[in-house]
Amino acid sequence: MKPENNHGIKRVFRATGFSMKGLKAAWIHEAAFRQELMLAIVMLPIAVLVDITTIEKLLLIFSLFIVLIVELLNSAIEAVVDRIGDEIHTLSGQAKDIASAAVFMSLALCGITWAVILASRYL
Repeated sequence: MKPENNHGIKRVFRATGFSMKGLKAAWIHEAAFRQELMLAIVMLPIAVLVDITTIEKLLLIFSLFIVLIVELLNSAIEAVVDRIGDEIHTLSGQAKDIASAAVFMSLALCGITWAVILASRYL
């Protein structure tokens, strides 16, 4: 059921609260999210401090955020599939595998982005 008068600044605050609940749930229940977030926390200062152009810095930072965003979506898909039932089903496995592949692709993109930008500067 939708809450009444849920528009304007009130909606923004409620939506922000739901987002924080989602981040907290991902932190508590998803080891991969914790690992990727810790990696991003370590790599973010490197992206800011390294001697490259602003656009290159943004590309490094964006690639880190893409990994986190895709991991959150993967976790949401896994939670929904697990909620549906415990029985093994081909489509459930396929959904989880595809979501996992999206995480893999985002990690590959991040790695390639960092390698190309840093190699062009330091090699």
